[in-house]
Amino acid sequence: MIQDSNEPRQFWAGAKPVNVPFEVSCDGRMQNTRNLEAGQKVLLSGVVYTARDAAHKRIVRLLRDMEKPPFDLPGQIIYYAGPCPARPGHVTGSLGPTTSMRMDSYAPVMLDSGIGGIIGKGPVSQDVVSAIVRHRGLYFVAIGGAGALLSTRVKEMKAVAYPELGPEAIYRLVIEEFPVIVGVDTKVRSIYCLSTGTDHKLRKIGRGIFESLG
Repeated sequence: MIQDSNEPRQFWAGAKPVNVPFEVSCDGRMQNTRNLEAGQKVLLSGVVYTARDAAHKRIVRLLRDMEKPPFDLPGQIIYYAGPCPARPGHVTGSLGPTTSMRMDSYAPVMLDSGIGGIIGKGPVSQDVVSAIVRHRGLYFVAIGGAGALLSTRVKEMKAVAYPELGPEAIYRLVIEEFPVIVGVDTKVRSIYCLSTGTDHKLRKIGRGIFESLG
């Protein structure tokens, strides 16, 4: 469990540890995802890949041309983010989530090609939700405004494709207890439909984390 003294532990108490990437069954669906529910607090550990607009455009073009993408997609989690430059002694600078809707036109193709899930912020389109459910994937929501905190959960980072894109290159991250909330689960439930005021609640949580960091 998260131990940093600056962490608002009360909110993340009881969060479920989840290892990534996900295992993929022979029918192309994700394993061990059906027991996670929208609104559930999760701590991700393992490997994820960053990708934003420019990288998604290139990957989807490769997939449509039946060419090999720059990394193996099955089971992988894509984090919609671009790292800020790291200070000396740090793995990365601030690493907060990008608005997920910006990738909505690409996400169904990525999910149909085998990725296990997405980390971003804000709601996603119905086409993305349908693709998530179709493959038993998951959409995780990271807290906006907490990029400095999230960067401390990154233990290793390496650019693996498109370095000319700078922060929008694809980076392989090794993460440990990376705090997220299940935004869309395998049963078509979404935190943006469960109750009113979800956006306000998430913004409030984000402000609390940000303010706790001083």
